Amino acid sequence: MTTARAQFTIKTLNNISARGLERLPRDRYTVTSDNAEPDAIIVRSADMHVMTIPSSVKAVGRAGAGTNNVPVASLSKRGVPVFNAPGANANAVKELVIAAILMSMRHVCEAWSYARGLTAADDHALEEAVEQGKKKFVGHELPGRVLGVVGLGAVGVEVANAAHALGMRVVGFDPELTVERALQLTPSIERAVTLEDLFSRADVVTVHAPLVDATRNLVNAARLERMKDGGVVVNFARAGIVDTSAIVSALDSGKLASYVCDFPTKAIKDHPKVVALPHLGASTHEAEENCAVMVADTLRGFLEHGTIRHSVNFPDAVLPRASATTRLAVANENVPNMVAEISSALAAAKLNIANLLSKSRGNLAYTLIDVDGQLPTEVLDAIRSIPGVLSVRAVAG
Repeated sequence: MTTARAQFTIKTLNNISARGLERLPRDRYTVTSDNAEPDAIIVRSADMHVMTIPSSVKAVGRAGAGTNNVPVASLSKRGVPVFNAPGANANAVKELVIAAILMSMRHVCEAWSYARGLTAADDHALEEAVEQGKKKFVGHELPGRVLGVVGLGAVGVEVANAAHALGMRVVGFDPELTVERALQLTPSIERAVTLEDLFSRADVVTVHAPLVDATRNLVNAARLERMKDGGVVVNFARAGIVDTSAIVSALDSGKLASYVCDFPTKAIKDHPKVVALPHLGASTHEAEENCAVMVADTLRGFLEHGTIRHSVNFPDAVLPRASATTRLAVANENVPNMVAEISSALAAAKLNIANLLSKSRGNLAYTLIDVDGQLPTEVLDAIRSIPGVLSVRAVAG
């Protein structure tokens, strides 16, 4: 039989903001970095692909947007949702992207490096050297320049709106643009029909998409060739979205004036037209706190109520809890007749269904059922044995 109030252990793989961990009440949650059988894991940058994830883990929370360091596919097969924090670091990334555009258009880093390298004997000589050298760093103003934004999620929308406010013409491309994000866009922001259309119109291109098979080397030689001469590419998303060799070739030929990114490599970090930062996009105290708070809240909702929000592999599922009931949470393959089979197992145990929600996402599905009374272990075992069921949990609340 299920207990009235479950206790949970959360394992952290990196330093997580205390403000986020404070969202997990100490009378119910134990937060540690060394537990061998945690109920959930919170991670920032640690590589989970190289670790053995215990069978006790019911959920993983990534305190950030990308989940490339989390084995999402294998966890999905176990019925384990992976949560992230979309939008929590959007302002931090937006600010750095806008700074990158300004730095590239005004040659700030090159000019700063030049000034630091001057060795004049006195201030008068230094002033003369400054006046002689500054003509090498004549730049461009933003108004009227065209910014192409690839990916109009939380960060892309913020970047697009901020650039528009600075006077740029903004063209966006996102084949999966949601209604929510579309409503957040400044109305005068244009939509590109294709990526080729976007690159051919842009003075500056910035990418804000996840790294998946479809986006790997999205910025490639053919698309760079469509850009206006002297263009700029900004990448604060993921390194693999940009074909580095194509970038170097475009910089060397003069097709591109500069490349600003968050991912230094040996091929680009010392290139005179490259500004490569050490993955600073979300590195603000505010962003770290926001991500930790969001992930802690979503993990708590899942562990205590079975609720799914902000998962990268399972559908959103939010069901108000009926009083005097026990909640059943089932993760399963998205196959026909699954809800009927689960309902039959409950009926065989003479358990009445008070409320039910079933949602699907691709080849995965998730079902929440509130039943009157308690859920015997044998009922959970019967549901667990149904072909296609990935995980089963009684959520006591």
